[in-house]
Amino acid sequence: MHNEEKKIIVIGGGLAGSEAAWQLANFGLKVDLFEMRPKVQTDAHLTDNLAELVCSNSFRSDDMNNNAVGLLHAEMRELNSLIMECADKTKIPAGGALAVDRDEFSKSVHKSIMQHPLINIVNNEYKYLPGSSFKTIIATGPLTSKSLTKNIIKSTGNDNLAFFDAIAPIIYKESIDMNIAWYQSRYDKIGTSGDEAAYINCPLNKDEYVEFVSKLKNAQYTEFKEWEKNTPYFESCLPIEVIANRGLDTLRFGPMKPIGLSNKHSNIKPYAVVQLRQDNASATLYNIVGFQTKMKHKDQIEIFRSIPGLEKAKFARLGGLHRNTFINSPLILDEQLRHKKLPHIRFAGQITGVEGYVESAAIGLLAGRFLAYEEIYKETIALPISTALGSLLKHITTIRDKDLFQPMNINYGIIPKVTIKNYKNKKEKKEISRKNIAIKAMKEIKLWKSIFTAKNQTL
Repeated sequence: MHNEEKKIIVIGGGLAGSEAAWQLANFGLKVDLFEMRPKVQTDAHLTDNLAELVCSNSFRSDDMNNNAVGLLHAEMRELNSLIMECADKTKIPAGGALAVDRDEFSKSVHKSIMQHPLINIVNNEYKYLPGSSFKTIIATGPLTSKSLTKNIIKSTGNDNLAFFDAIAPIIYKESIDMNIAWYQSRYDKIGTSGDEAAYINCPLNKDEYVEFVSKLKNAQYTEFKEWEKNTPYFESCLPIEVIANRGLDTLRFGPMKPIGLSNKHSNIKPYAVVQLRQDNASATLYNIVGFQTKMKHKDQIEIFRSIPGLEKAKFARLGGLHRNTFINSPLILDEQLRHKKLPHIRFAGQITGVEGYVESAAIGLLAGRFLAYEEIYKETIALPISTALGSLLKHITTIRDKDLFQPMNINYGIIPKVTIKNYKNKKEKKEISRKNIAIKAMKEIKLWKSIFTAKNQTL
C-alpha cells in the first residue's frame, strides 16, 4: 500500500491524526496522512474534511486557572497546536467555553494540512498494520474501520473495549420562539470574546418538566444489534433518555439544571431549563446542550417540540448513536505511546481511551512530538506529570490493579495537587490551588519544550 520512500505514516485524519501530522511536519519530517473518507464513509461524519466535529462544537472551558481542560488548551497552544490555532480562529460566543463554527473549523484544519509541503494526504483505507520499516501513528479514533480494528486486536492479544456515544440534535435559530426563550449565559458569565449571552434558554415549569421526562421514558429508541447489547455507555456523554431513567430529578441536576439562570420573560424561576449553544459563526444554528439521544427520529421531533420555545423547531440534524472503540492502552502502550509488541507503531487520539476533542488532539500532539524527537534526536525526555498533558498521558499508560480502564476527560483528579498553607476557606483553597497548578504546569511545559529547542540549535 505504501511506497518505498521513507516517510512517516499517520492513519486517520481526525483531530488527533491531523495534529500528529502537523507536529511531525513542523519538525521537518515527511508525512503520509491516510484518511479513508470519502472513499469509505462512517456512521457519524457528514463531510470529507479532516478534523470534522461529529458531536458537540464545544472545546469546553477556556479558563486555564479554574478548569483542567482550560489548562490543557494553554499547554497545547504553547506547543504550537494546529487544533487550538484553528479553534481560536473560528471561535464563536459560548460564555466561558471555547466553541467553534464546526464547518469553518474543519475547513481551517483541512486547508492548513493540505498546504503544508511535507504532508501528503492519501484518501484510502488503511486495512493492515504497517511493517517495521515504517514509523506509524494510528489515530483512527472511535470509528476505526472493521478491517484495521481486526488487525489491531490480533496484534495486541487483547479485545478492544467499546462504548456507545450519542449525538445531540441541531436546530435552526429562526425556528426558536424568542418570546418564550431568552439569551443568557449561566451566572451571566462573560466569555473570552466578550459575549455575555452565549446560550438560548427554554424554561419549563414543574408540570412541563414531569411530562417531558415521562415522554422520554416512553419513547421508541434505536434497537441494538445482538453483538452490541453488552456495550456500555460513556458516563460523560449519556443519552438524555438514559439519564431520565435514573430518576425524576436527575435531568434537573444535569443538562436541564436551572441554577444561574433567570427567565427574562417572567418573574417566576424556571423549574428546569433547556439550553441551546451557538453552533456556527453566523448564529443560524444552535445545538441542544447535553441532549445526546438514541430516540428514533419521529419521537425526537415530537418530544423536543414539546419544550416551550421549540414548538415550531426545525432540525438541521437530529440526534443519533454510534459505537465507539478504544484499546486497553495501559496494557498495550508504553509511556511514549508506542505499541509494546510493535514499537514502530504509536497510537493517538480517542482510540487510546481519552474522551473529548481536546484530549484526543492532545494525545495526537504528544504522539507526533514523541516520534519527531525519536527520529531527530534519537532520545526522549519524560513529560512532567505536573502538566495536564503529562497527567493525561500517565492515565492512559499506567496499569492499575483491579481497575477497569475507562475513557476519561482531563480533570484535576489526575493532576498532582499543589500544597496550599494559607487560605481563608475551602473555596479560596481550591481557587489558589488550581491557579498554582496552572502556574507550575505552564512553567514545566515551557521547560520541556525548550530542551528540544536547544537541542535543535546545536544540530
